[in-house]
Amino acid sequence: FMEMTSSQPYLLRAIHEWIVDNDMTPYVLVNAEMDNIEVPRQYIENGKIVLNLSAGAVSDLQLSNDYIMFHARFSGKAMEVSFPVDAVLAIYAKENGQGMVFNEETDPSPPEPEKPSGPSLKLVK
Repeated sequence: FMEMTSSQPYLLRAIHEWIVDNDMTPYVLVNAEMDNIEVPRQYIENGKIVLNLSAGAVSDLQLSNDYIMFHARFSGKAMEVSFPVDAVLAIYAKENGQGMVFNEETDPSPPEPEKPSGPSLKLVK
């Protein structure tokens, strides 16, 4: 079987659209300790940062399969923000917290299913 790409960017785009369509504010929680992350360092807390992805807060938002990128102002300073999709720990609506949490594990392949122990069903003829 071909290895499928991560579903995370597709889910992110869908939840982002859902939040925006409901006139709420999309927030993402990002693991700021990963590589290739350009975020305003002064807002990082406990290795994580929350970013507002609403149209009023950012411009040129790109939710690609690999990266999330946008321009925003922090304390009046313009900045290009970018981070890998797999750095996103959650996306949710600021107003009610509804959204989706992503697994913090970096390994995308699930463990092999364990063989069931105990009695197993046999076909009786």
